[in-house]
Amino acid sequence: MDLSTSIAKQYKTDILVIGSGSAGSIAAIAAAQGKYKVTLVERYGFPGGTSTQMLDTFYGFFTPSDEPKKIVGGLPDLVVNELNRSGDIFLRPNTYGAGTGVNYNPEKLKEVWDRLLVNNGVELLYHCTLVSVEKTGEVSVCVFFHKGIGFFTITAKRVIDASGDADYCHWAGLPYEKAGEHEPAQSMTTTFRMSNVDLEVFEEAGGKKMLKAKMGEAFDSGTYPLPRKEGSAHEMCQPKCISTVAVKVAGYDPLTPEGITEAEIEGRRQSFIFEDFFRAEVPGYEASKIIGLSHQIGVRETRRVYGEYRLTKEDCMEAKQFEDQIFLCGAPIEDHRKGADGSSETYWQYVPNGGSYGVPYGTLIPKESLNTWVVGRCFSATHDAHASCRSMAQTMSMGQAAGFAAVQSLNMDVDAKGISVAELQNTLISKGAILELPRKVADISRNGWDKN
Repeated sequence: MDLSTSIAKQYKTDILVIGSGSAGSIAAIAAAQGKYKVTLVERYGFPGGTSTQMLDTFYGFFTPSDEPKKIVGGLPDLVVNELNRSGDIFLRPNTYGAGTGVNYNPEKLKEVWDRLLVNNGVELLYHCTLVSVEKTGEVSVCVFFHKGIGFFTITAKRVIDASGDADYCHWAGLPYEKAGEHEPAQSMTTTFRMSNVDLEVFEEAGGKKMLKAKMGEAFDSGTYPLPRKEGSAHEMCQPKCISTVAVKVAGYDPLTPEGITEAEIEGRRQSFIFEDFFRAEVPGYEASKIIGLSHQIGVRETRRVYGEYRLTKEDCMEAKQFEDQIFLCGAPIEDHRKGADGSSETYWQYVPNGGSYGVPYGTLIPKESLNTWVVGRCFSATHDAHASCRSMAQTMSMGQAAGFAAVQSLNMDVDAKGISVAELQNTLISKGAILELPRKVADISRNGWDKN
């Protein structure tokens, strides 16, 4: 792809982070702790990715068990502390098997991400899309497009691919598995929010158990063409508002323009079928209406990079620990797929005894690359392991490790594979990361936040 004659501007940086989701934003903040220039490029006009585009709850900070333990710390705590300071979080108890969730105001989170990135000296470039990688190895030349100036390049010594779809790895020719090649890809979800919900009436009528029963009846009877028998509708920080994970869109390829277009249309169609269902059938929702849809449809998996190590289902279910582990995960396998009856349901499988497993450094290092880390939902894992280790507390932990590793690699003048993992672990621990399962039961209350 020869764009040399149409390059409008050329930038240089030490550490380039592509994608400002929860993984990429934390990676940039961590990398900025060093003495190097850090540039973060994002295709939308705000940071946060899934955390601000479609969801309002961080999962993965706590193990989903009767005695939950806090297993993620460090820079991810910094984000939650900022939201807590302005009164924009509350802790939701164990719901749908995923463990205690940190519910937040996603609009406030956009501003928090902005502020943390700017205050840490990260160079931000919004509304820019990666379209090509001209050179890989010790130095990468990445080509981006911005509608105002056209094509421009960023030359970087180190690259952290936090694009979600492994866009950098794809354009650089690094190996990956495309979701759906071996197992059915997880379904996509358009989230929606409804206002003017009488939550007291809803709870008095049976709450979530009642909602589950009514969704099952509607699906079985065909009264409403719902895509599934059960789904999540939970209260938000905003009074009398709820957010949902109910829509399920399967069978489209989000990496093609036709596939993602059809999926977006189908997601909106289903959202308003759900609105009709809620208003007519669910007590407390009679006067409610949809006030917002997710910025885009939520895509759970597309490309998963082949790394120096590949996390497996057995690693997760055996609660395996590694000498080079860089964070912990206790989340169950949460696989969103079609059931035998045609409904799109969620299948769960738990880490035994409320335990957690370690995730090794090698899952962040793509094969055939010297200067690259991959973080977020495109990291190196099988389909099942990915379905467990994709909560945002874990993706933030990936970013934290990759950011500090990139700094160390420049300090030591070694590639991504040549750093001292023991030194990286010491850095992570010094910042508050948790690399071993704590014995202390987390102090969890609805209006509090255990920062320890």
